[in-house]
Parts: sequence; structure tokens; C-alpha cells
Amino acid sequence: MDNDTLLTTTRSVRRKLDLGRRVEPELLAECLRIAQQAPMAGSLLESFRWLVVDDQETKTQLAQFIRSGGEKSQAAYGHLVPPRTLASGQHLLAVLERIPAYVMACLPGRPSGDNASSTAFYGSAYPAVWSLQLALRTRGLGSTIVGYHLAEFEAETAHILGIPPEITQVATLAIGYTTTSTFRPATRPPLEQITYHNRWGTTSSLFG
Repeated sequence: MDNDTLLTTTRSVRRKLDLGRRVEPELLAECLRIAQQAPMAGSLLESFRWLVVDDQETKTQLAQFIRSGGEKSQAAYGHLVPPRTLASGQHLLAVLERIPAYVMACLPGRPSGDNASSTAFYGSAYPAVWSLQLALRTRGLGSTIVGYHLAEFEAETAHILGIPPEITQVATLAIGYTTTSTFRPATRPPLEQITYHNRWGTTSSLFG
């Protein structure tokens, strides 16, 4: 797979995860080592942590909080997304206990609330999360971010996982082998419509 194909066809996979196939811990470790090379603020580099969850009892406990948050979110905002996307999310909620593995990205502390600190904080974790998703894709695995539990159940989730209260759960990935390899680029707005040049609102001349 060439780089452009990898970057344009790595999707959020919900319906097409193989729920009956175990994800080997050594394969996850291989992908996490790659993800650790992502750019990150130097002050947070040593304190960044991954948490891998593949124990069935723990996954079942985790699933109840993700599902509860997800059902509330979909009830409130489901009308704002296409029916196919909503159905995909509903399918994921229904099978959370069967997800082969979860991987959580964590950082100590909380951003202070201003834009600069929030950008540095979350911006230090998400490049690694995306790198992990790309590494998984090259090895036949799919992933999707599940953050429904973070709105109301972060503390409960932390309790069952033994996460200290001063640690922020930045992102959780649901991971499994995919049942297909035919992922395609998604429909996106034309670049010409969303790109300005030198000044906000000025149509870009980059495209002729």
C-alpha cells in the first residue's frame, strides 16, 4: 500500500471489525512503538501513557459506560448525522463487549482552558493516536475513536481501569482486524471551497 492510499483510506471502522478474531498483543506493541514516534510537546513526552485493555471482564465493564454515554449522545444529536452514519454508531454500541481490544491514550493533568494550552495538551496526544491508526491499517486492523464515556463517566471508567484522578483520558480506540480491505476515500467538500489564501475569506489562488 502506497502512502497516499494509506492516508486517504484509513477510515473509522465500526461495522467491519472482526469481533471473533483476537488481536495479538505483540502486534499491538509493534504498532504502539511506531505511534510513539509521533511529534509531541517535549514537556509531555515522558509522561504520555498508553493503556491496553483486552481482558474480557474489564471490556464488559468499560462497555457499559461507553454505551450509556453513546445512547445519550445519539438520542440528542443523532438527527444531525446521515442515517447510515447513525446506524454504524448504533452497531458499534451494540457490540462493545466483543471488541477485541481497546487502547487508551492518557496524559497527566488538565489544560487550563485557554486555547494555547488546550492545543498543546490535546495536540500532543492526537498525532500519536493517528499514527497508531495508520500503523494498524497497514497490518490489516481497523480502529475507531470512542469517547462517549468521557462526558459523564470518565471518573467511573478511571475507577475500573485503575487510572489515577490526575490523569486525563484523551482518546480511546476500539481495535480489531477488519473483515474487508476495500476501503475507499470518503466524500469530502471540494478543497477549493474550504481553502483561503493569505486572508480569511479570500478565495485561494493555489488552484488556478
